[in-house]
Amino acid sequence: MPTPQKKPVVVVTRKLPDVVETRMCELFDTRLNLEDKPLSQAQLVEAVKTADVLVPTVTDRIDRAVLTQAGPKLRLIANFGTGVDNVDLDTARNRGILVTNTPGVLTEDTADMTMALILAVPRRLAEGAAYMRDPATKWSGWSPTWMLGHRIYGKRLGIVGMGRIGQAVARRAKAFGLQIHYHNRRRVIEEVEAELEATFWESLDQMLTRVDIVSINCPHTPGTYHLLSARRLKLLKPSAYIVNTARGEVVDENELARLLEAGAIAGAGLDVFEHEPAVNPRLLASDRVIALPHMSSATIEGRVDMGEKVIINIKAFADGHAPPDRVHPAML
Repeated sequence: MPTPQKKPVVVVTRKLPDVVETRMCELFDTRLNLEDKPLSQAQLVEAVKTADVLVPTVTDRIDRAVLTQAGPKLRLIANFGTGVDNVDLDTARNRGILVTNTPGVLTEDTADMTMALILAVPRRLAEGAAYMRDPATKWSGWSPTWMLGHRIYGKRLGIVGMGRIGQAVARRAKAFGLQIHYHNRRRVIEEVEAELEATFWESLDQMLTRVDIVSINCPHTPGTYHLLSARRLKLLKPSAYIVNTARGEVVDENELARLLEAGAIAGAGLDVFEHEPAVNPRLLASDRVIALPHMSSATIEGRVDMGEKVIINIKAFADGHAPPDRVHPAML
């Protein structure tokens, strides 16, 4: 890295909150993306050729084709986000480039949105709101049999991925009277299970057949790609709902759309999609689906906290220290 007298060149791929950009410009030789448009692959290649530090986001594919053209100065990729599936970690490691992320800061925001969808989908909130705004319809008043949804109190929630976010979702759901079930690579400690009154399922298949709502809260890794495959989706009860605020690639989206159309799944609340920013039109056409534009973490507080994490990681590395949020492939 440059000496303390020479600021490291930091290339930021997207527009960040003003307070974050201002602090970056104070500390580093920062190149900002003022237009806030995703960089092309050619622009990303140019960035890695000139930067000491690259600050990408989830929309930037920092793959082998990009990294193999990186200049000798690039030694840190400080990802603006918790997930790092947009970065080829193996190629980065082979080229001696460290990768950091921003863990922990989005837990509460994402859990809030997950709980919002758990409430909204069974109670048909989006459908009701759209009806009230549609000029072609005129609400005639309350009716005892119109716009009926389903109660969530007493239902079983199956959480796929019981990390920070999964546990935060479980705490919220327990307060609403849901029974907590979960599947995870490792069983959580006894104290957490006792606090949440949670039931652990080593077999994801067995859990899926028993729960009323599935909340996906695991990262996207090679091992979780289509974790909810066509076969597993068919295990769900016809009255079950799916909520996904993690990564779209975890679910076989085509099969999910087919099952929703067939009435084999009751509904879905989706904030992420398999081929973002493209969204399967069959999902958008379904009254059974609430679709959001990847906004679970979209709070001002969360974005600023992410930026502060990025700055700390860059500053620590520039000063010759180990960045606190270094990502190791074994962690995934």
